[in-house]
Amino acid sequence: MSALELLIQTPALLYATVGLFALAVGSFLNVVIHRLPLMMEQAWRRECAELTGEEVPAAERLSLALPGSRCPHCGHALRARENIPLLSYLFLRGRCSACAQPIGARYPLVEAGTALLSLLVVWHFGVTWEAGAALILTWGLIVLAGIDIDTQLLPDSITLPLLWLGLLLSLAGGFASPRDAILGAALGYLFLWTIYQGFKLITGREGMGYGDFKLFALFGAWLGWQALPMILILSSVVGAVIGLALLARRGQDRHTPLPFGPYLAAAGWLALLWGDSLNGAYLQWSGLG
Repeated sequence: MSALELLIQTPALLYATVGLFALAVGSFLNVVIHRLPLMMEQAWRRECAELTGEEVPAAERLSLALPGSRCPHCGHALRARENIPLLSYLFLRGRCSACAQPIGARYPLVEAGTALLSLLVVWHFGVTWEAGAALILTWGLIVLAGIDIDTQLLPDSITLPLLWLGLLLSLAGGFASPRDAILGAALGYLFLWTIYQGFKLITGREGMGYGDFKLFALFGAWLGWQALPMILILSSVVGAVIGLALLARRGQDRHTPLPFGPYLAAAGWLALLWGDSLNGAYLQWSGLG
């Protein structure tokens, strides 16, 4: 019996394996969320310096692998036992072992969230290629949501490869037909771009960023154009409710920019797993079904 057959025939072992692997993936996703914007900023500064003929500003070169993980407060390099996903945070009681400064709760939340969402994907799709593809998309969405919350950026280096992957999967009999995927990518981008241009024309302000257009197009490429209305409705409703709550809590005015990417990511992920059920429930509720 092969290892894959053993996992299929032993659900407890399958989910334990997926959960542990996803915790490790979540730890890496934390690194990407933190470092990728810094790496992008360094690249922009170097490019600007080269264009203007100025000296390239001195800065520590960052990559996703180097330097090793360390405390953001005191620079303490984390030992192996301090870098175990989720367990190290609990063992250290959420504080650095060197300076006793608190460690952000986001780190264990991303790790635990990655494990939970990965388990749901495997539970929904089983041990199939669809599960593998959905896991890649899930992990990418977690990174995009985290970076957008921190910086209000949705990096092309993550969004665009996922968009092209969705289109390629449609050729291999993926989640949507090639026709629906191409239409979905084009209509997803153009719809939000049109809304953006109209809002800017009327108000003179930008209501969202180009990264949101690409993220919406990504879901069109993966799930087809039919999923776009539901994703937009879900993300808009949840975004409006949470946005108003945050503005009220922080005492900010209604012009304060809020990232839309996390709401799009959450709505798109729900559509990936339960799109047909959600569409059916909406049509029945609206009387159109």
